[in-house]
Amino acid sequence: MRRRGQGLSFAVEPLGPSFVRYHRQMLLPGVGAEGQARLAGGHAIIVGVGALGCAAGDLLVRAGVGTVTLIDRDVVELTNLQRQTLFDEQDANAQLPKAVAAAARLSRVNSCVRVNPVVADLVAGNAEQLLLVGGAGGPCCIVDGTDNFETRYLLNDVSVKHGIAYAYGGAVGTRGMACTFMPGGPGPCLRCVFEQAPAPGASPTCDTAGVLGSAVAIVAACQATDAIKLLLERIDLVSASLLDFDLWSNARRRIDVSRMKSASCPCCAGRRFEFLDGGAGSDTTVLCGQNAVQVAPGGRGDGVGTGSIDLAGVADRLRPHGSVVETRFMVRAKARPATPGDSPLEITVFQDGRAIIRGTTRPEVARSVYAKYVGA
Repeated sequence: MRRRGQGLSFAVEPLGPSFVRYHRQMLLPGVGAEGQARLAGGHAIIVGVGALGCAAGDLLVRAGVGTVTLIDRDVVELTNLQRQTLFDEQDANAQLPKAVAAAARLSRVNSCVRVNPVVADLVAGNAEQLLLVGGAGGPCCIVDGTDNFETRYLLNDVSVKHGIAYAYGGAVGTRGMACTFMPGGPGPCLRCVFEQAPAPGASPTCDTAGVLGSAVAIVAACQATDAIKLLLERIDLVSASLLDFDLWSNARRRIDVSRMKSASCPCCAGRRFEFLDGGAGSDTTVLCGQNAVQVAPGGRGDGVGTGSIDLAGVADRLRPHGSVVETRFMVRAKARPATPGDSPLEITVFQDGRAIIRGTTRPEVARSVYAKYVGA
């Protein structure tokens, strides 16, 4: 309709729900109605719904990215609430799977988007099946919310092999890093920049150094912004640099990585996907800051299909050994320590056969407990 006032005539269009919700974003250069439509048709996958994954997921869903897939292997703990912004005390008390709790929260934030929770450990055996979803085009971007380089190298393998952008990020203590890698171009991949993972014990972890929530927020904002740029088809706006900062010392620098592509890189130059092929991975993972080890033996833990383990049967076997909590997602029980005199261990078994053994950081102890109470 048209309105008149003081000799002026101007058109007033109906204010639809999408226009109202995204109006401030649509005012930005290069967005508008067309850009918002691109976002609505886009897909981002977040691997790891911890501190980084929560913050990035919140930003992407609020921006109207049409499909967001959340992949995580763990459950909500009280210690998560200091920085993992999608969870609350009720989630921690119920010990819900992080992907499920985050998806429920994000669906309440924006019911117009599709949030896919996947409760699984992303490993070599399932990485391509879990990541190459969302239609013929697949995801526009893989957002890194993980806490270990083994999984990051696996994500990098998938990124390079299938030409999917990879938004790397990490935060520990008061320091953060972020960089988005664009496969197929002149720039490097993750393994060009970080040729080898840090040796065990060589770098601080969130268990030894803690983590500042605001450092996480900065890294996740960089990752989410690059994902939005990619969905808007503004690859030219994605920086060819690595951001490195420390909020405590007020240090900040950008490292130009545009010329760091290595002719000897086994991944992007040699097209050898060692982590994706399973030759460089392991069946145990020490979980950052949790005094816990994840066990996924025998190729299980793929999170694909209906699951490979009878949770009710596991619960029955564990009940004689102590208290058992059983849900449709998992079974949790106290387990006798592997060594007399040690503290009791807690074992959580998921539908896909994975287990998290809490109370130890020793893989051999975790494997022993798994074999004793779940099976070899």
